[in-house]
Amino acid sequence: MRSLTIFTFFLTLFTLGCNAGEKQPASDEFTAVPVSAEQEARLDTVYFASGCFWCTEAVFHRVSGVIDVVSGYAGGEKKNPTYEEVGRGLTDHAESVRVVFDPETVNYRELVQMFFASHDPTQVNRQGPDIGKQYRSAIWYKNQEEKSIAEYVKKSLNDSGKYNKPIATEITAYNKFWIAEDYHQNYYELHPNDSYVRSVSRPKVEKFMKEYKDKLKPEYKGI
Repeated sequence: MRSLTIFTFFLTLFTLGCNAGEKQPASDEFTAVPVSAEQEARLDTVYFASGCFWCTEAVFHRVSGVIDVVSGYAGGEKKNPTYEEVGRGLTDHAESVRVVFDPETVNYRELVQMFFASHDPTQVNRQGPDIGKQYRSAIWYKNQEEKSIAEYVKKSLNDSGKYNKPIATEITAYNKFWIAEDYHQNYYELHPNDSYVRSVSRPKVEKFMKEYKDKLKPEYKGI
């Protein structure tokens, strides 16, 4: 079950949705998408959490300049966390994504701006129907420059009046990212008829695509 909730509707979505597939151990191995040596030398990585990682992965997979997106767990101390442990709130990890990108096409600040735009950052320990600290909004920075940019974008959005509540997104130092079980990777693309994907993920992804059409990879601009 994705999260504890009193609503039968959400319970049904979670049972049919993010719990699909057999449980597999988290892996610490990462197979990069093939790139040239020149491009590999300039690639960078950013770590985000914004609710269900199926949605977040699908959003950034569509962004021009993003080379690869991997779903996983971050923000906690437990080693080798499993989906069951994270989903039940037994760890401090959040469902997260690791985004590998080419700074010559899309930079860190743009990705942070898209991160905020792709979910409701004012929700505390939840995102839509998904409830619990494992679904919190978070950015993990790797250095002081990233921290400053993330905090500046957050403050600018708070000051802009765009939201009627303060942004709850955590901005904390990166520690470790644990890759989620294989069946969670690319879940949105592989399971388009999943009930959770249809009712929760797809509206979120399509809203982002409409808002950031000029930032999409060519194959998604016509959708």
